[in-house]
Amino acid sequence: MSISLQPTRLVAAIAVAMGFSSVAFADESTNATKLDPIVVTASKSAEKMSEVPARISIIEPQILEQSPIAELPHLLMSEAAINMVQSGGYGQVSSIFLRGTNSNHTLVLRDGVRLNTATTGAASLAFIDTTDLKQIEVLKGPASVLYGTDAIGGVVQLISKTPEKNSAFVTGEYGEHNTYKSILGADVAENGFYAQVRGQRLETDGTQVTDFKNTDVKSAGYDQKGFSTKIGVEKENYAFSADYNQNQGTSGYIDCATYDASYNCTGLKNLSQDFKNEIINLKGRLNLNEAFSLNARLSQFKDDIDQNNPNYDDSYDFIHSKTQEAELYGKWQFAPHQNVLFGATHQTIKGDILSFATPYDGDVDSTGYYIQHQYSQPGLNTQVGLRVEDNQKYGTHTVGQAAIRYQPLPLTSVYANIGTAFRSPTLNELYSAYGNPDLKPEESISYEIGLDQKLNYGLSTGLSLYKTKVDDLIDYDGANGYKFGNVSEASFEGGEAYISWQHDIFFSKLGYNYVKATNEVTDKELNRRPRQSLTFTAGLRDENYGVSGSLSSKSSAKDYQQDTPGYVTLDLNAYWNINQNIKVFTNIENVGDVNYKTASYGGGYYYINGGRLASAGVTLSY
Repeated sequence: MSISLQPTRLVAAIAVAMGFSSVAFADESTNATKLDPIVVTASKSAEKMSEVPARISIIEPQILEQSPIAELPHLLMSEAAINMVQSGGYGQVSSIFLRGTNSNHTLVLRDGVRLNTATTGAASLAFIDTTDLKQIEVLKGPASVLYGTDAIGGVVQLISKTPEKNSAFVTGEYGEHNTYKSILGADVAENGFYAQVRGQRLETDGTQVTDFKNTDVKSAGYDQKGFSTKIGVEKENYAFSADYNQNQGTSGYIDCATYDASYNCTGLKNLSQDFKNEIINLKGRLNLNEAFSLNARLSQFKDDIDQNNPNYDDSYDFIHSKTQEAELYGKWQFAPHQNVLFGATHQTIKGDILSFATPYDGDVDSTGYYIQHQYSQPGLNTQVGLRVEDNQKYGTHTVGQAAIRYQPLPLTSVYANIGTAFRSPTLNELYSAYGNPDLKPEESISYEIGLDQKLNYGLSTGLSLYKTKVDDLIDYDGANGYKFGNVSEASFEGGEAYISWQHDIFFSKLGYNYVKATNEVTDKELNRRPRQSLTFTAGLRDENYGVSGSLSSKSSAKDYQQDTPGYVTLDLNAYWNINQNIKVFTNIENVGDVNYKTASYGGGYYYINGGRLASAGVTLSY
């Protein structure tokens, strides 16, 4: 369902609404849980965030529920350690740079399912639906011991909701640029058994994509629809779930149509592509006794993109990627404060690609064996692990990690960790026209120290210092016909800090990240890595209403054609639970209508991420 309002009137209505109402459904958990959330990404089991011997943050349910039309790249902008680079708005190519590492150095998961594609090694962030997420966990630093390839910079995991009661709802949100999203859902939960179904649809005319002048081609439309269902049982001694998620649609984009003698773009054209991604996830747990549990997962992720416009000799490019995984691991609590986690993951990646009339298809099998020891008691938490990866192409590779968090004083906690990680060559790097089947994996080593301090009056603060060095980086090798080769190395060093405050219904958090990313071969700064990032969120919320604002700021950054300038954006959001069955909400993304730039287009032009998006919506629930 949608709300039919003219955009200009909509902005005025939202501005008025901001004075009375406010951000998301109130969290019904205790204040302790709010201040110390439960996370699962760091150890594959539930633990308090304050006990993780690494820096981990979450994007909370309150943020995710503010606006159904908010896309994943926009949500990730609220984390200071992440620089999101997007070639325009909805549906445009998006890259994530976590702590300065490469865009394929961050592993993206949904409930344990790998969303990084087999072809490029990076996740198609712009095409991932955010409906029905509980929270997003951002684990910073190496995580290859538990998760294998790609987790050099860290892990972003999307945690979906599990039904807790019988309910049904319908949500509709309408905004500027003819943007709307509707969601229909129902949940059943009784005696540990649950079932869930969701259907959703999003459409938008899109915002301005480039600042290219003298052209009528400005925006690129985007539409997608999806369906998901989940069934399962959760008991003390066993659990099982089956999850299916499908999302498909059409994404418009803009490309150069004409060039001058210097190959500078002089005209634009609209193009489009169809996309479809599909997740199948089967998980089970069996507690053999009080001390030992056995866990299993079978999953498949398909990511298909088909061009609607011929690029070469009337051929239509396509990328069809599939990742299949089988995982089995056990957790043994062999002492009151100690456990060991051990398991194996088998992965098969497959790709079928046609790019500029050059086809290829290929597949690679890889099996990882891992073991991790944890010691956990009040005031001391340690984690030590090892992984051996047996890859079909490059043979055996070993990584390890050790971490400790210690509480010397009741309100003071310090931590340190060291770890190695790796990234396996992608199918593009192995089999494309410029592929090299003899590639080795990229290797990294990371160091980090940090401190967290609780203060009076609901204040807390923290500081981290980190350094990551990556060897055998894969890039085009000019000495070998511009085929891919292990020809580069890079370092990423910096720090981050935060200060947060929470008192009754009021909250605020300020985050800051500094990173210097350097090509160690050329001694030059890497592109698309702003040195400084700052985020700030503040507001109030309770079970009836809430209001909040979120600010994101980046310094200038180097880029391939010309430097990208720094920017500051501000979002406002509000909600009001009129009663237990009706919620109304309103949002303004990019209040200042800032045409912020994260990637250069060339010839003095840039891709534009921006345009204000004011919207309003309603949820009817039963």
